[in-house]
Amino acid sequence: MRRQLLVSVRMLLVATVVTGLAYPLLVTGVAQGLFPDRADGSLVEDADGHVVGSSLIAQGFTRPHYFHPRPSAAGDGYDASGSSGSNLGPTNPDLLDAVEERADAYRRENGLAAGATVPVDAVTASASGLDPHISVANARLQAPRVAEERSLGVDTVLHLVDDHTDGRALGVLGEPAVNVLELNLALDATATS
Repeated sequence: MRRQLLVSVRMLLVATVVTGLAYPLLVTGVAQGLFPDRADGSLVEDADGHVVGSSLIAQGFTRPHYFHPRPSAAGDGYDASGSSGSNLGPTNPDLLDAVEERADAYRRENGLAAGATVPVDAVTASASGLDPHISVANARLQAPRVAEERSLGVDTVLHLVDDHTDGRALGVLGEPAVNVLELNLALDATATS
């Protein structure tokens, strides 16, 4: 029995060193070498060099002179530690009521007609509840409000939307989308220049 115990202890030590030290160090080293920005959290800095967020996690912009992200189902709203979807199915009355309320609020906020079509990403949360992107259609509908609030021309704001539109992943996956944090920082930079 003592022999089996010693073999077990040795295996525990080897497994701990390999899976608890060597493998994490190897993965971290490769990530830092090949993708240093992403390995460090894709942090975004403002014009003064202060970290203001991550390009991978949505923030709750609510002021009218900013573009607004998708609704969040994460924790208490845009809480990265509570990342999750709402888990409400497409026929759930709570989800349908929330979508209707969000659509009405979106129309009012952006000066749209009562029956105007609202992009789905403006009224539903993503699977993680923290998607940092909105659709190009959503950004274009918000552009007149943002332009008016900032006393900018709509064309200027639409140009910024176009400049901050990310294409499809690998050229074919998904739809073009706009990173809200990066777009709002570009708006702030435009206002100060």
